[in-house]
Amino acid sequence: MNRAGQKVLIVCDSPKSLIDFRGKLIEQLVQHHQVSVFTPQINHQSIREKLNQLNVDVYENKLDGSNVSVFADLKFIGQLYKLIKKIRPDVFFPYTFKPVIYGTVIAKLFRIKKITPMLTGLGYNFTSEGKTGLLSYITRGLLKFSLGKNRRLKIIFQNRDDYQTLLDHKILTDKHKVAIVNGSGVDLEHYEYTSPDANNISFLMIARLINAKGINEYYEAASNVKLQYPDIQFKLIGAYGPNVDTISNDLYNKIKAGHTITYLGEVNDVRSYINESSVVVLPSYYGEGVPRCLLESMAMGRAIITCDSVGCRETIESDMAPNGFLIPAKNVDELVSKMKFYLQNKDAVHSYGINGLAFARKKFDVNLVNTEMLKIMQLN
Repeated sequence: MNRAGQKVLIVCDSPKSLIDFRGKLIEQLVQHHQVSVFTPQINHQSIREKLNQLNVDVYENKLDGSNVSVFADLKFIGQLYKLIKKIRPDVFFPYTFKPVIYGTVIAKLFRIKKITPMLTGLGYNFTSEGKTGLLSYITRGLLKFSLGKNRRLKIIFQNRDDYQTLLDHKILTDKHKVAIVNGSGVDLEHYEYTSPDANNISFLMIARLINAKGINEYYEAASNVKLQYPDIQFKLIGAYGPNVDTISNDLYNKIKAGHTITYLGEVNDVRSYINESSVVVLPSYYGEGVPRCLLESMAMGRAIITCDSVGCRETIESDMAPNGFLIPAKNVDELVSKMKFYLQNKDAVHSYGINGLAFARKKFDVNLVNTEMLKIMQLN
């Protein structure tokens, strides 16, 4: 292994994402470069072991990307400042809001040669519900300050809508250097195709339990469908915890009761659950990059239903080879209609799933995405 190349520093707000979303990229980087990561504390030994196997230098912090804490954020800024001063990386690659906002400013101060922040979706701060709040106003202001034009800066987006949104909000100008990649990609060898069960159709949703992910819409649609098809299974995977947009206690208790939806909590590996499902649903209007759960589902040959919203619309192929449906955000009736389509057109469960796999191979293969990432970082 050659570590005599350039020094790359990756900063994130979730250690799990380092392996799940960036694992293949890191594998390519470490072949020729010295890679360091600055991550919240790693509590899963398997993640630590994988990073050690890859010979990655690991530095930890106590950042919480979902919650607001001025003291914790200031501590994170101080630690990152000291780390960049120590490492002096050639390439700085932060992703998600806090690492991007704070890290990009520090990287500019140290005149890092290549600063490539990635915005993996704009999230709640740019939704119709969230954008009027004080916290969102502050976040947008910080983002504008952080991403101020700089010749060493190139901003990575996962969809064109997010770039246009930042232009519309005057956070960016057309003078900024940007690149758009197809999400985080999906490992087609890890998420292997399996034939869906079209005789016993079931639905699966994978998402954090926040309102903008469409949890309530999924629950209401499941309740409606069960009136006509009482034996149909609806499953939900996702973490429940503190967030500015967490679902209500009343809805959470209804979900936990298990009468309408089987709630499976947070799981480490979704493959067996996708394998057991026929159709994967994500009625999100959150402001996604490109939802990873949909890419994984497509790779495994599952038909999908999602919203005609930022990031989600990237996952639906044209009518020539349909792999699923785009529905209007917050529209339970349309969600019910598309669920019933699959129940009444069982052949579509197979054909749409196969089309989705072909689409994933063409556009979202992680190897294709990482080739673009290496070009953007000038490490190819």
